[in-house]
Amino acid sequence: MDLLHELAPQSLRIAALLRARGEKVAVADGATGGLIAASLLTVPGALDFFVGGGVVYSFRARDVLFDVPRDAYKGMRGATEDYALLQARAIAANFGADWGLAESGSVGGSSHPSGAPAGRSVAAVVGPPGEHIRLLETGSEVRIANMGAFTRNALQAFEDALLAAS
Repeated sequence: MDLLHELAPQSLRIAALLRARGEKVAVADGATGGLIAASLLTVPGALDFFVGGGVVYSFRARDVLFDVPRDAYKGMRGATEDYALLQARAIAANFGADWGLAESGSVGGSSHPSGAPAGRSVAAVVGPPGEHIRLLETGSEVRIANMGAFTRNALQAFEDALLAAS
């Protein structure tokens, strides 16, 4: 819970930007395991700006949350820019949100199905002004530390995109 306390001020800033614009976000947590959504939900009255999302940790979860044909992923691998962007677009569309925020990564501690190296995370943000990608390579195998780093990276990508759109 220290991570949520750490990220609460940033989540409040993000909430203020979304509220000022009258916009909403949907989140697709991957290797972050729900920490992106949990961070945003620390803000009282989050229903004003947060419409939903989910943890995309299996093909079944991906199929349910995104409702994208499997062939749309043809040639894509997890923890890549195109994969994360597809997820950000799909989560925003399926939840009727102005913004889609997705993270796809390899946290370490076990092998990633696509062969992505441990410590690699891609955050994708899709919103009114366009699409943004933020890559993080920690070079670490430490799973819990990577989950925190990936969450920080995704929230920073989102805040930067919101500020650029202001």
